[in-house]
Amino acid sequence: MSTALAEAPQATTASLQVIKRNGTLVGFDPSKISVAVTRAFLAVEGDQAAGSAHINHAVKQVTDQVLQAISRRLKAGGKVHIEDIQDQVELALMRGGEQKVARAYVLYREEHARQRAQDEPVEAHPHLTVKKANGELAPLDLGLMKLQVEQAAHSLEGIDGESLVEDALRNLYDGIEETGVLSALVMTARGRIEQEPDYSAVTARLLLEQIRLETAGALNLPTDLSLAEVYPRALKAFIHEGIHYELLDEALAAFDLDLLGEALKPEQDLQFGFLGLQTLYDRYFLHWNHARLELPQVFFMRVAMGLALREDDPNERAIEFYNLLSSFDYMASTPTLFNSGTRHSQLSSCYLTTVQDDLESIYGAIRDNAMLSKWAGGLGNDWTPVRALGSHIKGTNGQSQGVVPFLKVVNDTAVAVNQGGKRKGAVCAYLESWHLDIEEFLELRKNTGDERRRTHDMNTANWVPDLLIERMREDRDWTLFSPSDVIDLHDLYGNAFRERYEHYEELAAQGEITLYKTVSAKQLWRKMLTVLFETGHPWITFKDPCNLRSPQKHRGVVHSSNLCTEITLNTREDEIAVCNLGSVNLAAHVQDGKLDVQRLERTVTTAVRMLDNVIDINYYAVPQARNSNGRHRPVGLGLMGFQDALYKLGTPYASPEAVEFADVAMEQLSYFALRASATLAGERGAYESYEGSLWHQGILPIDSLNLLKEHRNEGNFSVDTRTRLDWTPVRELIAQNGMRNSNVMAIAPTATISNIVGVSQSIEPAYQNLFVKSNLSGEFTVVNPSLVRDLKAEGLWDNVMVNDLKYFDGSVQQIDRIPAELKARYATAFEIDARWLVEAAARRQKWLDQAQSLNLYMAEPNGRKLDDLYQLAWERGLKTTYYLRSLGATGAEKTAPVAAPQPQVCSIDEPDCEACQ
Repeated sequence: MSTALAEAPQATTASLQVIKRNGTLVGFDPSKISVAVTRAFLAVEGDQAAGSAHINHAVKQVTDQVLQAISRRLKAGGKVHIEDIQDQVELALMRGGEQKVARAYVLYREEHARQRAQDEPVEAHPHLTVKKANGELAPLDLGLMKLQVEQAAHSLEGIDGESLVEDALRNLYDGIEETGVLSALVMTARGRIEQEPDYSAVTARLLLEQIRLETAGALNLPTDLSLAEVYPRALKAFIHEGIHYELLDEALAAFDLDLLGEALKPEQDLQFGFLGLQTLYDRYFLHWNHARLELPQVFFMRVAMGLALREDDPNERAIEFYNLLSSFDYMASTPTLFNSGTRHSQLSSCYLTTVQDDLESIYGAIRDNAMLSKWAGGLGNDWTPVRALGSHIKGTNGQSQGVVPFLKVVNDTAVAVNQGGKRKGAVCAYLESWHLDIEEFLELRKNTGDERRRTHDMNTANWVPDLLIERMREDRDWTLFSPSDVIDLHDLYGNAFRERYEHYEELAAQGEITLYKTVSAKQLWRKMLTVLFETGHPWITFKDPCNLRSPQKHRGVVHSSNLCTEITLNTREDEIAVCNLGSVNLAAHVQDGKLDVQRLERTVTTAVRMLDNVIDINYYAVPQARNSNGRHRPVGLGLMGFQDALYKLGTPYASPEAVEFADVAMEQLSYFALRASATLAGERGAYESYEGSLWHQGILPIDSLNLLKEHRNEGNFSVDTRTRLDWTPVRELIAQNGMRNSNVMAIAPTATISNIVGVSQSIEPAYQNLFVKSNLSGEFTVVNPSLVRDLKAEGLWDNVMVNDLKYFDGSVQQIDRIPAELKARYATAFEIDARWLVEAAARRQKWLDQAQSLNLYMAEPNGRKLDDLYQLAWERGLKTTYYLRSLGATGAEKTAPVAAPQPQVCSIDEPDCEACQ
């Protein structure tokens, strides 16, 4: 026995018994640990390294850690399963930085498991048979089913594998297709997720086995290999076949595929929940003849390779990018995941256009919408320049039909061009609040009225100038104009807009402008809020904050936001604004009750580089998009998992502490993001239009708040402007290098990529603690794992609690036995005063050079509440808001547990919310 073993706590391990795989008990022999670890090291470093000081030291460290872990778990004797000991060995190797040795040990375990399975006689079902791929019938291998469930349940608690197999057998019939057996296990396991969240991981692992078999067949790989063995082969085979089928860029073949294959981390597959993996399988993995060609880690490496194509050392960068994506610390947006590395690498998320006031421009814009939508882009169209209903048409001496008929065509185009057949086309039309067609624009989503003047499949948003809010507060009139008569208002904001608008009002009063309408500003505002409640549209976004704080106002005007209201970029006739998105998983960066700043720094630095690469690699469907992206290079780094981060901190969303955390976390993210862009500028050069920007003037986002404050009257601006970090080094770096990107940050909805990662959407509060989620991949039971963990700690998680959560629509507030602290922590979106959402958003907005997709929730909205909420958003300096979500006014009487209700205005995962992410 080694010295390390001799010094181990003998009193603890002497009476320890090990449960073998067949259930028998044997005495614990510590020397077997050191033997197994030594073999793993020799498998990596070669037999000639036997007895080396490095190996002896490493073996001693690992063995000591394993013995200490077992001793802590069992205290004064007891029993431990052999698999648990081997798990501790794997963990100790990984903690010691011995990844290659850990992989060798995993392979060693899997090889022995496979050998045991081959040596043991087949445990055939006495009655059921399966039909193999060649059409032959064979007895159902009951032992294989048990082994698959055992492997899927590995290291998870609360899993009853025996009953899982028994229940799955009830769904089988004699002569079932062989592939149907795994499907039955998947369906059975997913039905238990509401009882135990760990069944989500079990279901994902069973699905992963299905994908492994499907991919092996598609790539002509052996089906008896473990994932650790198949991954390096799968990457090379996938790249070869993907290029052959004209799915992948031929440039991927130039990578060192052996090196990249060895860099894949099969253990990262264990992070998936069922919803995340099923979403990737259904909608992201490349396929041919309906067979998937990608395994999860191959998928992430393909995305990373596509983003590293133009790096000086593409192999090294691909591994760096892969490690970030596969860790779930950061996730690229959906278009990037769809198309990176493919022959049409349209990686950008959002496109913003301005439609000019002539037929050629209008139908050119509609064509551009179609081309951009084809390759999975979300669209924001500024329609304000188009003349209003009744305006004179000089060429024909007729009268215009206004904006609405053209929007009907836009709506139908979005339906027809459904993002390459992958998801519904998505577009949002913006109109400034002084446009003469604004009142009809407000009614586009209504279910009553002339259907020819309704657009049920597209989104709408108000582009509201500060002057309207001021007039509304003062109960004054507001004048509506046709842009053909007041053509320059479209490009003005701040005091310049105010002066020119009042000038046009004077002209109208003098009769020099005849096509106009005077309305009560308060009544127009009320109508905006009324239709927002009734239809969820148009969203309310604020023109002046977007422009006054824009870093690029020296080169144009922000005329609208995008589909999801987080992008605020300039548009003009020859430039379609483009933004490239990705999101940091904030929850992954909260460890031991605090924000892991060093980890966040690493994540953000690499993420900004990946986003900047998108601009050069991107496929541009229209030249105006290439022009804009090349000149300004905007990106939008955001975040997701904010609610999960609060759970880790033990902090309720509706609390000053949560608002403070929003401020602290966003400042750190902003600090690292701006520094990363400035560092890239030193390496690659500043963006073309940098000179004259706010960055060039030394004005950072936090400083630009003063520009908005100077514009607002007293009482119309109230924002916490405190800072905590020393920003001097960042300011000096920007002054020295410039910025690589005109815009760096924007918080998108992350509706789909948060599902992949398995965290809460974006900055959203929890929707419900138990509900059924519906999206394009099907229906999924979602249970809040943090709540379950805390209820288990209190001894409160049982079947009665599950039924209570169903009965109370996923709410814990009316369940008496739940402590008040947990009720506050797990309050859901409709149980939180929406003003807390605005306050947290305001703290983020001060650090953002763009905006954020801010949904607002109100269980029982009324006019006064809505008015107060949206005026608060304006006072706090928010640039945009997104959906207003409300619940129906009535509900069914409950005599039994019922499914959770959906919001009245729109579903929580509406497909258009996914267009950006």
